Amino acid sequence: MKRVNRKNLGWIIAGFLLSIIPSQAAMTFPNINIGVGTANTPQDFTNGLQILIWLTILTLAPSILLMTTSFIRLVVVLSLTRQAIGAGNLPPNQVITSLALILTFFIMAPTFNEINENALQPYLKNQITQQTALDRGIVPVRNFMFRQTHEKELALFVRMAKIEKPKNKDEVPTYVLLPSFILSELKTAFTIGFVVYLPFLVIDIVVSSVLVSMGMMFLPPTMIALPFKLIMFVMVDGWYLVVKSLVESFVR
Repeated sequence: MKRVNRKNLGWIIAGFLLSIIPSQAAMTFPNINIGVGTANTPQDFTNGLQILIWLTILTLAPSILLMTTSFIRLVVVLSLTRQAIGAGNLPPNQVITSLALILTFFIMAPTFNEINENALQPYLKNQITQQTALDRGIVPVRNFMFRQTHEKELALFVRMAKIEKPKNKDEVPTYVLLPSFILSELKTAFTIGFVVYLPFLVIDIVVSSVLVSMGMMFLPPTMIALPFKLIMFVMVDGWYLVVKSLVESFVR
């Protein structure tokens, strides 16, 4: 019996499938037409403008997701922790970013659930209008940003925007709240990063002093200090403590 070549076997299977599929069901392919026409009425112009706005929002959606959530603080602190350990690119950037993104969804879950219940689901059920859904959906995000924003940063951008001093949170424009939140997150992230960095800095100083006292000035201190930093980080369960501190640092 002849052995069938793998290449010929593949063609046989493909031909068999192509002969079977048309006999079982008629295959249909969608017809998609995309074009640009002239807006003859104001309604056509309004609809086209809305589509353009929504496409712009979808393009900026990743940036909006990162800038209005806990991602900034998480990725900065995790990156500083990796740099403090001094193990080069370990963990890799993909791991740091993925961990920060997963923790972001974990921390923002209550906010996302509130948006889904109060804005998205009623809109999908045609219970509220699109504008009402947007107004309701931004409220949980603003509340989250307000809880993490420092008064000093908020006052700075209120003054730079040259608007009247808001009497309550509802009077603070979103375009003023957003940069205040980002600046506050960077400040908090570097504060936490300094606390994480300090023990590793002490180890580097001790190792450098010992090497100098022993006359080994040409031996790289970072190479000798790395095993001690790794042992200390593993013994105290460093990633557990860092992640725990980060999650608990967000005001609920």
